[in-house]
Amino acid sequence: MIGDRWGVTDDETLRHYPCDEFVVAPALQVWRGVNVAAPAATVWPWVAQVRIAPYSYDWIDNLGRRSPRQLVGLPEPEIGEAFTSSGGRKLGRIVSLDPGKQLTGTIMGAFMSYVLLPQEHDTTRLLLKVSMQTNRLAALALSVGDLVMARRQLLNLKQLAERRTTPPR
Repeated sequence: MIGDRWGVTDDETLRHYPCDEFVVAPALQVWRGVNVAAPAATVWPWVAQVRIAPYSYDWIDNLGRRSPRQLVGLPEPEIGEAFTSSGGRKLGRIVSLDPGKQLTGTIMGAFMSYVLLPQEHDTTRLLLKVSMQTNRLAALALSVGDLVMARRQLLNLKQLAERRTTPPR
């Protein structure tokens, strides 16, 4: 499908993600991934902070409000609480969680898992899989739209996590 992969390897698309437990026969499956030059413990608070802001194109999905560029000291997420926020409105809910390793939520019928994989040299693979039951035409449109928005989100999270660990130039 057009737009179903960005920044992921074949092996990463074949692995099991927590969102797979919630969607039996998905019409839409998309994978996104980025290398982050920071340890998972540094990346995790940023992933957990998607509860309060989308971190993609704020002018589109946050009604122009800027997603925070500093950690706000949120407590660890909990299953059942709001998954994200857009324009000040809480959206979705967290359905699966392994603090520091994965956060899975649902919003508008889609299930998505953010997975952190520690790598050598204090780096992290930040993976995102979105899975949904929908019709094929909607799946195509959602795949392309998600590619644009999720790519921006992951790149923003990467930049925010890296700036705390990258030495000044």
